[in-house]
Amino acid sequence: MVAAPTRRIALARWSQRAASPSASTPLVYRLFILSRMIGPLRAVFFDAGNTLVQMNYAAIAEELGRLGTRVAPADVQRAEWRARVRLDDELFGRTGPASTETRSSADRYVRYLLEELGVRDEATIARATEFRHAYNPPIGIFNVVDPQAREALELVRRAGLRAGVISNSNGSVRASLQALGLAPYLDFVLDSGEVGFEKPDPRIFELALTRAGIAAAEAVHVGDLYSIDVRGARAGGLHAVLLDPGGHWGERDCPRVPDLLSAIRLVTERR
Repeated sequence: MVAAPTRRIALARWSQRAASPSASTPLVYRLFILSRMIGPLRAVFFDAGNTLVQMNYAAIAEELGRLGTRVAPADVQRAEWRARVRLDDELFGRTGPASTETRSSADRYVRYLLEELGVRDEATIARATEFRHAYNPPIGIFNVVDPQAREALELVRRAGLRAGVISNSNGSVRASLQALGLAPYLDFVLDSGEVGFEKPDPRIFELALTRAGIAAAEAVHVGDLYSIDVRGARAGGLHAVLLDPGGHWGERDCPRVPDLLSAIRLVTERR
């Protein structure tokens, strides 16, 4: 058996090649190789927003239409894929442990999304930002289940793995997941607004390990932000998988997958 540090280095080096959009190796085979490198697992932890649940792209498109910008929900989704990478690179990756839950972070996220849609008018950006903050309190704009979430969670259950959520939020994630019908699939939910510290602080990952009753090397975390989810998980000693639906993250030292099912198959098909 490969020692944990060596296995992690091998995983990082392979993923830089295998996860590259230009890689010629079939995806299923690449996922199989990655899963063999990770080693025995007992739990999968998930981010909530942009992982198990999505933004309400239709609501955003409708509001932008009222503000004079015609876009389709799919356009909003593709813009968000680019905006999250920009937010991570320009805020979380450069300034250290910046909070995802401040008003300024949320406002910058909205601005980046709108700019990716070609919106530059400051009045439109201001009104769209207020719409985002006022929409559907306290759960907010992340109120649509990812189309693959239930199947992915069912695969985790069938594989005999524990499942948990680790989310930076305002204390509403548990109620949101309950309302969306995802709570029955989960063993626990950790919301930074409830526990007092947020990703990438390793303490929230360590708390998840305690809840699951496992060691760090036996868990993998799946999320959408490199500096928050991947770096945070690794700081806690966990494995990490980065969701990259648009292929915009470039070369990162972690496995990148296009969707939830690919992430789950990466860690379950070998069992």
